[in-house]
Amino acid sequence: MPGSSPSTRQSAPRRWERLATVGLAGVVAVVTLLVLFAPEAANPEPGAADPQRDELQSLLDTWAAAVRSADPDTLRTVLDEQARPGLLDAELRRADALSRVPLADWGYELSPDPAAPVAPGIAARLGSAEAQTRSVYLRYAIDGIDPGPTRKPVTVVVVRRDDGWHLVDDEPGPGRDTWRGPWDFGPLVVEPVDRPAGTRSLVIGHPEQKDLIDAIAREMESAVDAVDQVWGEDWSRRGLVLVTASHDEFTQQVGDRHNGDGIAAVAVSDAVDPRAGSVTGQRIVFSPAAGDRLTDDGLRTVLRHELTHVAARAHTVDGSPLWMLEGYADYIGYRGTDQDLRRTAPTLADTVSRDGTPAALPDDAEFTGERSLLAYETAWSLAAYTADDYGPARLTELYRRLARGPIEGAGLDAALGDVLGTDTGTFVAAWGSWVDARLAVPAR
Repeated sequence: MPGSSPSTRQSAPRRWERLATVGLAGVVAVVTLLVLFAPEAANPEPGAADPQRDELQSLLDTWAAAVRSADPDTLRTVLDEQARPGLLDAELRRADALSRVPLADWGYELSPDPAAPVAPGIAARLGSAEAQTRSVYLRYAIDGIDPGPTRKPVTVVVVRRDDGWHLVDDEPGPGRDTWRGPWDFGPLVVEPVDRPAGTRSLVIGHPEQKDLIDAIAREMESAVDAVDQVWGEDWSRRGLVLVTASHDEFTQQVGDRHNGDGIAAVAVSDAVDPRAGSVTGQRIVFSPAAGDRLTDDGLRTVLRHELTHVAARAHTVDGSPLWMLEGYADYIGYRGTDQDLRRTAPTLADTVSRDGTPAALPDDAEFTGERSLLAYETAWSLAAYTADDYGPARLTELYRRLARGPIEGAGLDAALGDVLGTDTGTFVAAWGSWVDARLAVPAR
């Protein structure tokens, strides 16, 4: 486990550890998906009163209150006598786990989507009773972490009885989703990390991962400081880290783009408004394999990398060049460590020794597939070169300029000219000379 032995890096990072620092590349894909699940308003358009909607919302309110207060008696009244077998036990386990999480908000909102029929198997169990499948949003916020609530999709089946509506199921159906939080995957360990400035981070995981939870908590304060030193203090200066225990839990938090086998962590968020500088649902999610595979140095680098994405996310528009987004996060992740280029970027070093320094900036497509290692190492070296020649403040200024959305050609030349006083060709050539010098490669 990360805290079990010293881990001064004596050799190049393993492929898995290098891929562990993939952060915003995942966010770009994941956020697009999650924003679809998190509308700004889950309420219907104003219009005529809808008694059935009011009745269903009342059921959801009672359900939410019973879960939040871990009230088994009320949960029994919410669930129908023909509810899915095991649903009550699952609700009780969820309520118990959730009781350890500091909540600022917890509720269920009925979606404006129309009702759908129930699955044939459920319909047969319910007989002639009126039943519906409805889309719902779980609305929740973590106290001291979330500036506002985030919303996640939930599919429910409800049935009308003589005494009103009851919950039958909350499993997803065809074309419908039910999001599961960490409280749905077993008992929780919640470890707060308080800072002198009054901000607080949280590390949440499961008892079997206590060693990794403790290791992350120990690194959290220094990780915030590391981001502050380069990015500045105009961010929340806190983070919520989720340590997942299974493939299913990991994919629930980050989407099915990542299975947790090839990376250590992903930074995710829901709704992002760069103009307002606001983000909801920011999380750093560690995979189930992270505890066994990351060294102490690897964990430190990954946490700082992902926390950089948290700090910069409100100022980052999807589609901005990944060589800057990932290189900047890697620069902060590795800053303060031995940055010998052959050890930090072995794939780049081998490529330069064999073929010469790349003549162009890596494009976004290179950050996936076989060329991803070279792309990430190249991105780190571009950021490290910029900080070395122009200073970390100018690197951050360049990030803020290039993170406004897709940019290339004349636009990129203009940005580099405004911030660094150079153009793309000159910038790439100077970076190549910087790489050659650190590899002691004769000038070409």
